[in-house]
Amino acid sequence: MGGFDDWIGRGSTRVDTLSPRLIAQYRATLPDLAEGEVPLGLFWTLAPDAYPPADLGRDGHPRLGLELPPLPLKRRMWAGGEIAFRGAFRAGDEVVRDSRIERIAEKTGSTGPLIFVSVRHDYSVGRGVVLSERQDLVYREDPAAGAPPVVYPDAPELGPPVAALPLLADQVRLFRFSAMTFNGHRIHYDADYARQVEGYAGLVVHGPLQAVAMMVLASRVLGRVPERFSYRGLSPLTLGQEAVVEAHGEEGGLALRVRRTGGPVTMAGQAG
Repeated sequence: MGGFDDWIGRGSTRVDTLSPRLIAQYRATLPDLAEGEVPLGLFWTLAPDAYPPADLGRDGHPRLGLELPPLPLKRRMWAGGEIAFRGAFRAGDEVVRDSRIERIAEKTGSTGPLIFVSVRHDYSVGRGVVLSERQDLVYREDPAAGAPPVVYPDAPELGPPVAALPLLADQVRLFRFSAMTFNGHRIHYDADYARQVEGYAGLVVHGPLQAVAMMVLASRVLGRVPERFSYRGLSPLTLGQEAVVEAHGEEGGLALRVRRTGGPVTMAGQAG
């Protein structure tokens, strides 16, 4: 494939405000997870990619070639990322988000070719950089017609968690989280598209929503916001599948995971 090296370093700088309305709507969307003056995960609602309908791709994201290179693979997934917390947001902060493409890598997996795109987001306020984040996106081919569903391994046994909480998800919650983050990906609200085009069993629970739940559980166990948090998606979680968020102690911090009841781990992470 190749030909995308000139996209490294490209990006944008945008400004947004942590307004009382934004904070109140986030609390109303995730009342079980919204803690503190500025709840964890609210930064994902700031300075979104907002394009008119003519500039959207088939999946509802901005079409490739605008924010991201014109890749030949169209099926997008949020593979994971890493966050460094360097301070605290405050209500009313004017936040500058600087976003740059950091890495583009081609690989081959069991389902065919993959292209990974890593994007660096730095969130700054007048006091300096508050949060630095790397988002890892992966693009892949559409599933072949009639292909058997992927079978994911069951969750490994880690012993009793030191803390756990249920991952709450219903259709309204998914819609409101998509609206808060301005995420147009149709897999979260268009069940026919999710099944017929991208091959999921139903509406998909957002990776960032699962990551927020892991961050919140980690902060409860640690008694503070973690200095670092990393996460990666392992298998899809679709609406109607019950799941629990677990924290397990490990040297230097916590091992975190979202586990389907009676099934595989959908997301794993670490915090410390």
